[in-house]
Amino acid sequence: MVAIKKKQNHNPLAEYIQRLQTGQALLADSPQNVLEVVGILKSYGVIIDAYSKNLIYISENQFLVFFPFFKYFNGEINFQKLLRHWWHDRINFEYAEYCMKAMMWHGGGGLDAYLDTKEFQERAEAVIKAKFGINPLIMGLNQLFPDFLTEQLRMSAYYSGLGQFWRVMADMFLDLSDRYDRGEIKTIPDVVEHIKAGLVADALKPITYAVKLNKKVYEIIPQSLGLTFLADTAIPYVEAVFFRGTPFLGTVSYNAQGYQVPPDQSRFQYGALYADPLPIGGAGIPPTLLMQDMRHYLPEYLHEVYRRGLRGEDDLRVQICMTFQKSMFCVTTAAILGLMPYPADSEEASEQEANRVYLEKWMDRLQNSQLLNVNK
Repeated sequence: MVAIKKKQNHNPLAEYIQRLQTGQALLADSPQNVLEVVGILKSYGVIIDAYSKNLIYISENQFLVFFPFFKYFNGEINFQKLLRHWWHDRINFEYAEYCMKAMMWHGGGGLDAYLDTKEFQERAEAVIKAKFGINPLIMGLNQLFPDFLTEQLRMSAYYSGLGQFWRVMADMFLDLSDRYDRGEIKTIPDVVEHIKAGLVADALKPITYAVKLNKKVYEIIPQSLGLTFLADTAIPYVEAVFFRGTPFLGTVSYNAQGYQVPPDQSRFQYGALYADPLPIGGAGIPPTLLMQDMRHYLPEYLHEVYRRGLRGEDDLRVQICMTFQKSMFCVTTAAILGLMPYPADSEEASEQEANRVYLEKWMDRLQNSQLLNVNK
């Protein structure tokens, strides 16, 4: 009998498993990388602070509004602000909605599961009745299409959930910048540890959602449900936005016969960790909106780095995107380490093996990512 030799799996990212096991990060540690990551996360923190406030405002004040013309105004409507809006001199809240819709479409976590339950249906019906009970046209429409208004409330729940997630992350990133300015953050592992500590500290922060109608509060996501920050918003966000994402219009064919878009959502690799930065700045590329927003809030020390680049200000959005990907690999490192089955420094052989299997699965997913490029 001829012995069959077992085929060895040669993952090109195998070295990163050892990095993570020895307390390092997916992104190489260097003073330049630290400066770039902290600087971009400061800008990003300012932006998602604004995104968070707007998403929560929409969920609480624009729910079941069919034509929310002023949803980006946060309730402050005046002629000067309207002119700036028309001139596009504003933060691009459309990108926040893009992330929200990606989360809703890909699903995952307790929030997604809850929105398909009978309990949510009953709570939604109570809100719909309170808002449109004396409107026979809308109530008739609701009878004809019973899931239409309920689906709008599902979307509102995701507006609120993502808003609450970004509220935590904004504070975390701005605090990181403050610590860097005080000299407390000096290495990439320091950055990762700060983010991991923040994720752990707020892991069990409740995710709730309520609206007010006619002076009565209706709980759509009650605290008793037990939804939490890490399991029900953070992990689904990483899955939907960092890994899967959605194909950008104009870059691939949506024609089924073209076979350019995978038929299975779980095989999508269009997220922030995989995207090619070069198309940034083109029409139909949603992250362009985020990069445009962040360019206005760059710390001067980071802006100066970009000015010294090969093309200076001409490819600023692309440079921002490349730095942003570096920072997202730091956030991903924090998530990987925070969810690892056993402590990285465990001396138990069985625990070490379990950690290794866990890390190998992550590296398999990152094989087609930009990980090697950000470390060049």
